[in-house]
Amino acid sequence: MQLEIVSPEKTIFSGEAKSVHLPGSEGYFQVLNNHAPIVSTLKKGEILIDGVENDLESDVLDFSTGRASLEIKSGVVEMKKNKLIILVD
Repeated sequence: MQLEIVSPEKTIFSGEAKSVHLPGSEGYFQVLNNHAPIVSTLKKGEILIDGVENDLESDVLDFSTGRASLEIKSGVVEMKKNKLIILVD
């Protein structure tokens, strides 16, 4: 799936991902390739991204766990036509 993570300051990530674990306001959930359309709010927690290149140069994403991770305060996520857009704070 195409993944885009955007903060008010910049685009944090744009590329392909196999799966994304998100801290939804009602609990963690996972989005996979060809997931049904969804819009959800996010709470403080960690976004985990599987299936991305771990040699990306990023000052925000952490690759120390074998997958990309990002701590967020809050956000909104939308999945539509196999594109996942995450707006984070």
